[in-house]
Amino acid sequence: MIKSRLSYGVFAIVILAGSCSEPTQETKEAVVASNVEPLYVTDSVIYDTDDPAIWVNPDDASKSLIIGTDKNEDGALYVFDLKGNAVDSLIVRNIQRPNNVDVGYGLDLGDRSVDFAVTGERMTSKLRFYSLPDMQEINPGGIEVYEGETGPEYKDLMGVALFQDKTTGKNYVIAGRKNGPTDGTYLWQYEILAENGQINLALVRKFGSFSGSKEIEAIAVDAELGYIYYSDEGAGVKKYYADPEKGNEELAFFAQEGFTDDHEGISIYKLDDKTGYILVSDQGANLFHVFPREGSPSNPHEHKLLTTIPASTISSDGSESSSASLGSEFPHGVFVAMSDDKTFQIYRWEDIAGDILKIKN
Repeated sequence: MIKSRLSYGVFAIVILAGSCSEPTQETKEAVVASNVEPLYVTDSVIYDTDDPAIWVNPDDASKSLIIGTDKNEDGALYVFDLKGNAVDSLIVRNIQRPNNVDVGYGLDLGDRSVDFAVTGERMTSKLRFYSLPDMQEINPGGIEVYEGETGPEYKDLMGVALFQDKTTGKNYVIAGRKNGPTDGTYLWQYEILAENGQINLALVRKFGSFSGSKEIEAIAVDAELGYIYYSDEGAGVKKYYADPEKGNEELAFFAQEGFTDDHEGISIYKLDDKTGYILVSDQGANLFHVFPREGSPSNPHEHKLLTTIPASTISSDGSESSSASLGSEFPHGVFVAMSDDKTFQIYRWEDIAGDILKIKN
């Protein structure tokens, strides 16, 4: 674990003038920190970090946890405190190439209610569920998904995201894969059904257009506004309704220009229930592109670039944001990003935001 400080320099970028809620076409030059530095860097994993998730401790937010994947055939789910220290007693090993991880809250298992983490095990095509914060597996061995698929790499799990419908209380998991069809059925969404302490999955829809150029891995859900975002890595970011009852219309296709390499990790920083930011990793440039969560004043599905953030991460695959106050060191929330040196970098949101973006008070 390494504690870092901010290192300032000059980096010229073009941003859209105005607030997050009212972007305009007028542009201006801004001088910001070059390579925003993290407050902490986690202990190293053994093989290859990929994607983080954040569990907010309801009893003491300063004791919240970061869960991150170590991507290998002999992989693991690592658990870190907010200073980046690995919590050895909570690390789950012998997971066969976990790529992405997500966290959910208040899942009714029939005999108890739990917060939980889920990761996709690529080499077995299974989703693995663990209760939080004890990291005990709910269904030992996992649950197979993409059953019946026979195409090349069509069962190789990659992205994973959770959605809890605030209206119905239903819980869903959305699964992505290394390769898939271009007929609008790349992602599969399952309802999480629980009884007698165990989980069952019911397939509720197949959706999601695919350019066919690379893959779809990064998936993020905005539960309050009810949307799913995913990175079609060689093309851009696409947006759909999270509620399967609302259909499979593609609502937006943005971030199509200005990326050096793959479109990767997506995270959402929420200023309130309706406004905030969508951050997308530009893997080849070590940048994070920022878009308005709420769209434009005239169109909620118009997500124009607000700014780019130069971070110290190397080839970042995955990231996660939380606007919850996580104690004195993270009063306005946290941004966590994978770095290609076997670590995750932990940023204060106000350092990421700088003088350009807003913070949640």
